Amino acid sequence: MGGPGDPPEGTPEGVPTGGEDEYRSVVFDESFVRAARLQEFSARERMADHAPAVRRRPALQRGLSRQALILVLLIALAFGTAIYMGVRHPYQTPVAQPPEPLRMTVIPLAPQTAVPGSTSTDGLYAHSPAAQFRVGAEGINLPASRRTTHFSDSQVVTALTTAKDYLVESSLDPEVLTGGATRPVRILLDPQQLDQFDQSIDRPTADGRHAPTGWLVRFDSTRAQLADKKIRVQGTLQATEFDSNTLEVTTDHTFVYALRPTGSDAKAQASLFTVRRELQFRFNRDDLRMHQAELVVSYVQAGPLACSEDSVSRLRPLLAGQTAKAGGPAGTDPYATGGATALCGSLATSAQPKL
Repeated sequence: MGGPGDPPEGTPEGVPTGGEDEYRSVVFDESFVRAARLQEFSARERMADHAPAVRRRPALQRGLSRQALILVLLIALAFGTAIYMGVRHPYQTPVAQPPEPLRMTVIPLAPQTAVPGSTSTDGLYAHSPAAQFRVGAEGINLPASRRTTHFSDSQVVTALTTAKDYLVESSLDPEVLTGGATRPVRILLDPQQLDQFDQSIDRPTADGRHAPTGWLVRFDSTRAQLADKKIRVQGTLQATEFDSNTLEVTTDHTFVYALRPTGSDAKAQASLFTVRRELQFRFNRDDLRMHQAELVVSYVQAGPLACSEDSVSRLRPLLAGQTAKAGGPAGTDPYATGGATALCGSLATSAQPKL
């Protein structure tokens, strides 16, 4: 007799004994059955006319796993944070302060004796304090630049280079010197200073704010012309950090021009005219990017000039052989350090060529 679990007639022939089923390896668990796309109708359902034996089950809606859902949320959060930080970041961009109006002082220096002259401009330079000065832009040397706390090396170099360009255009360009051009200087200024510059050029006023000679060197072309385009120059530039958003460049240069009377030929005597310019520039980050400058202080000593002449709109030099009453009790040397304080000074004899 068979065991309690065996068929009444015993195990059929060909079926493995010991309770082993040849289909035991095929396991239809609950999840497999639920996932089946075809489902057999019940007997009651198949009694209906023309009812098929099976029906197609709707596809199961499989959701994201918890890990995938968390990953998607993290990516969305990071993306949203990046967009927010790009639009509204906690570090507010500093608001650029409007540049100060240029404060300028132009001091004419009157000769104490007749102005020395010579037909040789080389001889004039050789016998003057400008004998060792370099020619033109070569005399405006950039110092070794170092980064500051808030500005890089390249930004400091940009500030120094822009200041040099301003000096070159406003002190050495022959078109500017004769009063025929202002644009080379104007394009180097911060746009917010252009109204003051334009008013100075169009309506000069001796108010310490609107003198063309405070912005640039300009001679009265009806009186004098360049006898030699090789202008002698010597001076210094220095860059410092004014504040965390502003660089400051201070320049101190002496320019020496050889001049002759307008319309004269090379046989006419020439004389030297000296202009010392102490300028102070400031640069915010927009100025550095645009290669522009804010000129905030201009201190000028120029001679030989007559104190009675108007030096606001144009410089009217005293030329070879001309004289003027001294403008002060002591001579002012534009080659020396330190500044004059009088509205008109006398030009030291040591500043003139010794012929």
